[in-house]
Amino acid sequence: MRRTATSIVVMILAGCVLQSAPPNGPAEYHFVVLGPDGVAVARVITVNAQCPAIDIDGVPRAMTVRMPPATIPVRPSRTDLPAPKASAFPVLTCEMTLPAATTRAEIGGIALPLPKASPKRIVVLGDTGCLVNASYQVFQSCDDAALWPFPSVANAAAAMTPDLVIHVGDYHYRESACAEGNVGCLGSPWGYGWDAWQADFFQPARSLHAAAPWIVVRGNHESCNRAGQGWWRFLDPRPVAPRQDCNAAADDDFGNYSDAYVVPLGRSTETQFIVFDSSNVGVTPLNPADLMYRNYKSEMEYAFARTAQTPRVFFMSHHPVLGFAANPGKPETPYPGNAGLQSVMSALHSSALVPANVVAMLSGHNHLFEFTSFSTNFPPQFIAGNGGDWLDQPFPVPFPPNQQPAPGAVVAELVAANRFGFMTMDRADAGWLIRVWDARGALMSTCTLADRQATCTPIAPSTVIR
Repeated sequence: MRRTATSIVVMILAGCVLQSAPPNGPAEYHFVVLGPDGVAVARVITVNAQCPAIDIDGVPRAMTVRMPPATIPVRPSRTDLPAPKASAFPVLTCEMTLPAATTRAEIGGIALPLPKASPKRIVVLGDTGCLVNASYQVFQSCDDAALWPFPSVANAAAAMTPDLVIHVGDYHYRESACAEGNVGCLGSPWGYGWDAWQADFFQPARSLHAAAPWIVVRGNHESCNRAGQGWWRFLDPRPVAPRQDCNAAADDDFGNYSDAYVVPLGRSTETQFIVFDSSNVGVTPLNPADLMYRNYKSEMEYAFARTAQTPRVFFMSHHPVLGFAANPGKPETPYPGNAGLQSVMSALHSSALVPANVVAMLSGHNHLFEFTSFSTNFPPQFIAGNGGDWLDQPFPVPFPPNQQPAPGAVVAELVAANRFGFMTMDRADAGWLIRVWDARGALMSTCTLADRQATCTPIAPSTVIR
């Protein structure tokens, strides 16, 4: 599903009158996202009528409008939740691509975090929103720091002074109104508009947005029939292509897919990150005749070709290709890795699903920390889906024998914990020192990664070691 540059345009929608600053936060949010080839894009979400000026190395420049204010009618494809409502975005989204040589960028006197030439520390986190969903009958306590700790997670991660932040997807979870009488989420905003996005992600992530640029991976909660409108409006680092904004259900074959792209680690030619949009994938193998299969195959072929000469590559998708998920109904049979993605990858690289230079997979989706390595030639899988959303059940201990997340992927070691937190990755001489932290920044585990060789220390009490 490759698109030429000439086909990409900024979509300008019918606007509405800007409102006063929302009650849950400031009038503006500033952050930086990294796009294809590591190009940095400064973003602003503002309640003001015009985009602010951005000062780049002492020269003021005008930011451009990415998306004007709008209220999007209820999509006919999303009627399973009680009393769905229109998505109100009474905010202006502005952007500016930062020149590669930029040494300082400011908006209203506030300095933006810029990409480092040689990043040393990376924060990895995901699945961060507060789950308020009447269909699931789950109503997380969004105002309780112990039960929804993403604000604490973000602050603890920011205190680690990262050079780069990677979010592995699922930013938005407040899909329906809080149940009557439930004091845990009483008064929480809900739906797919700005108020829910602000409460679930932008307000709690402010300190981490100020700390470093971000690579953003799209999750299934950002698919078109969920919070895809906000994804394209606020987060995706590229211009929005025609019919891609998720506003009309008839256009979902455009909005549910986006081009894979590659982000180098700073100015290094030695390490690159593949960012793959798996937001719309299911859990069953794909038919080669299907649109999803064809799109995913094209995107993977492109990404693997672009990184063929890179010694070390990280493949990032929201859905874990090689991880397990807890199966509450049958704990002795945990769910394996994503069969939809595997069906495409196995057609391209039958032996280990990905090229030999892919040293690890980074994902979310499963609401826990999980590390799995293999005695067969598969890359290790790290899952950082414990950033704040309702946690999965723990795996049984001991782990059921003879389980494989993909055919031929024989598990060598598995370490998992259903505790809130995040990961950091620090560059080391032989590879990476990876540490796992709880929501307050206390160390839970230390891992090492050198090429495809990885190991992690146990995490008590929810640990499975093979």
